[in-house]
Amino acid sequence: MSNTNEIIVGLDIGTTKIACFIGQRSESGKVKILGYSKTESAGVDKGIVINVLDTSNSIKQAVKEASDRADVEVESVYVGVAGQHIRSSRNQGTVMIPTDHRLIQEDDLRKLIDTQYHTLLRPGEEIIHVLPQNYIIDGQELSTEISPVGVPGHELRANFHVVTGNTTNLEAIRESIKLAGLKVDGVILEPVASSYAVLDDSDRNVGIALVDIGGGTTDIAIFTDNIIRHTSVLPLAGGVITNDIKESCQVMKNQAEALKTRFGNCLPQMVSENDYISIPVFKSHTPKEINMKTLASIISSRTKMILEQVDYEIKISEYGKQLIGGVVLTGGGSQLTNIKELASYTLGIESRIGDPTIHLELENREELANGMYSTGIGLVLYGIEQSEYRRAHEPEPEPEPEPMPDPIAPFPVNPEPEEEKKPRRRGVLFGGRGNKDKEKNEKKESSEKGSGFISSVNDYLVKMFLENGNEKED
Repeated sequence: MSNTNEIIVGLDIGTTKIACFIGQRSESGKVKILGYSKTESAGVDKGIVINVLDTSNSIKQAVKEASDRADVEVESVYVGVAGQHIRSSRNQGTVMIPTDHRLIQEDDLRKLIDTQYHTLLRPGEEIIHVLPQNYIIDGQELSTEISPVGVPGHELRANFHVVTGNTTNLEAIRESIKLAGLKVDGVILEPVASSYAVLDDSDRNVGIALVDIGGGTTDIAIFTDNIIRHTSVLPLAGGVITNDIKESCQVMKNQAEALKTRFGNCLPQMVSENDYISIPVFKSHTPKEINMKTLASIISSRTKMILEQVDYEIKISEYGKQLIGGVVLTGGGSQLTNIKELASYTLGIESRIGDPTIHLELENREELANGMYSTGIGLVLYGIEQSEYRRAHEPEPEPEPEPMPDPIAPFPVNPEPEEEKKPRRRGVLFGGRGNKDKEKNEKKESSEKGSGFISSVNDYLVKMFLENGNEKED
């Protein structure tokens, strides 16, 4: 496979599922998903890997199924991360431009970003993303549409949005992947990954809030001017809705999940009070009758609570009034009936359901048009972009030099017996008469048998010197 069509693998380790996606850039410029799979998640709670061994086994199963479908061998993955341990902060960094730089260069920009990796963090934290917000050159703020590279200046400063995570939780993710026999290409915050699947440049430019409602967490990312301005992870998501149904209706968890996804509605006023569904409970018990309006009320109440938390995050981000594009809902929770209408009412902002297939080839769209696949698909798209960026900015490898020819062509080694070897006499080395007759005999034998093996350039030069000396004497 050529480098221009590099295969990328995305691994979404969620609370309820582990999904693996394998894709590559096609000739059309779109991305083609070669294979994917979804298996039940084990050992994960609210986006955090608790049991590394159980999670590793689930990863193995998901990767094997996707690998078999794609008919490729998977060696490394881009993985998404979420969970309540994720924290974001605003930092500032400054670098002075060297006097020999007439214009700001890529190296200066990299040094500025690297300053953030040396800032003081809370104990047990590590940096996941460093996201520049704006650049300031010699006290003048630069437009977001202009790159600082190529601008003259003496001081480069920037404000950053820094995303950090708990080191123990991040190591648990890496270890579970390692135990599955894989390497980690990169760790990406899940709402960042999902944004690659459901948003385009116009969405990010105009101002938009991405809300990814998963099984264990609800992830938020706010964009304006094509820049990530705010990120947050809430420990409330589809799992708590399922648990509410389970306890209120007194059914098993899998039945509660089926009620939510197949018959749930976020607007009770849209459901008739006379609609019921019969649920088998135990073999010896009569089926349980669930009122559909009651079910909708349970779902609506908890979903509204989640959306109110989202509204709070949007307000504290200070970008709420800039969300001209409104809110995009994705994740498995976005598939609830009428959740778009409930979101628009609760948030007071126009809302829509994100399509994770807008950047994929047509043949992949129908089967993957589900919000639960946003993170997995986004990880593939993110990985492809990173791979293409590295190839565009890495210098071309220098061609290996051709091997120098041997000064003397090799011949079979025919060493003389040890007892026949005689030390060179000083007179011979410097052209004296010395052992002239013996030299003539050796020269004659050499011409009859072919050249003897000379193991080094030095020996060769000495022998030539000897022969020249003998010829002069002759």
